Amino acid sequence: MAGDRRYYCYKDVLPFAAMVTMECFNVGLNTLYKAATLRGMSYHVFIVYSYAVAAFLLLPAPFFSNRSRVLPSVNFSIVSKIGLLGIIGCTSQIMGYTGIIYSSPTLASAISNLVPAFTFILAVTFRMETLSFSKKSTRAKCLGTIVSVTGAFVVTLYKGPKIIWNISSSPSGSMPVSLGSSQPNWALGGLFLTSEYILVPLWYIVQTQIMKEYPAELTVVFFYNLIVSILAAIVASFTEPDSSAWKIKPDIALASILCSGVLGSCLNNSVHTWALRLKGPLFVSMFKPLSIAIAVVMGVMFLGDDLYLGSVIGAAIISIGFYTVMWGKAKEDAIKAEVVNLESSSTPRSPLLQYYKDEDVERR
Repeated sequence: MAGDRRYYCYKDVLPFAAMVTMECFNVGLNTLYKAATLRGMSYHVFIVYSYAVAAFLLLPAPFFSNRSRVLPSVNFSIVSKIGLLGIIGCTSQIMGYTGIIYSSPTLASAISNLVPAFTFILAVTFRMETLSFSKKSTRAKCLGTIVSVTGAFVVTLYKGPKIIWNISSSPSGSMPVSLGSSQPNWALGGLFLTSEYILVPLWYIVQTQIMKEYPAELTVVFFYNLIVSILAAIVASFTEPDSSAWKIKPDIALASILCSGVLGSCLNNSVHTWALRLKGPLFVSMFKPLSIAIAVVMGVMFLGDDLYLGSVIGAAIISIGFYTVMWGKAKEDAIKAEVVNLESSSTPRSPLLQYYKDEDVERR
């Protein structure tokens, strides 16, 4: 009984808590990054330094991973996939920041809500998710994904009447910050952002495949961060020829780079990689719409933001869709566990009996 409880906590409770925590970190890191770029920090330089910090922190990982567990030998397939992962990650980062320059963070938030849908399509294409509409688990995952994406769009695009006012703020003491684009070109910006959020699910798929071949999260994330930092440095050498852009002052720019390197590129990528190995790409992608609801709650609680009706309605819709997908995943995991138990049983079972047993589990 105790062993089953520990397994449940490791398999279900811990990944959920870790992903929610990472999304809370991401909201804070994005706010810090925006404040730094408003003071003139180049996003090309930011990518190079933040990923370099993460690679430096994870430098001992390959040595400890080989000692702590028995791992398969590194072959050309693993190296090439990690290289592909780095190219995808670097390209998605550059396209995302470029898209924000040509459009706005609002459009970026709206398009990011499509990540679960893109991930689900790619996961089905690569046969990492089963698609059988006769099963409750499949119907729940499909419906939950659609509902969650819809709720995220409601939060992003619908404001509605204000229901909680920030009484502590005053117009004289506030500092208006424009999040709009200095070069409004929404079509081009939307193209860059759409490309980014197609590459993000592809990153999930490739990372999951790497974990199947080489299940050493920290080692893979170290090489990934190193590759992204090198590729970003090559790109930045052409886009940022001015040497003054590479000088980081000990202010909010340095704080943003260090926090992003430690909590983002290092910790966040490691947790995402671990969750991908444990739960799959769809589980990880479903926290993307949830991050919008987290941002609303944290903004009201810690930043004194106003709360609007659209945020409440959208957050409720996101929660319904999110937990619908989680229920479908739990149902699917229970069926797989039941099948494994039946296969490991010493009593031989006929295929027909196995079929009816699976159907009985599905109905429950």
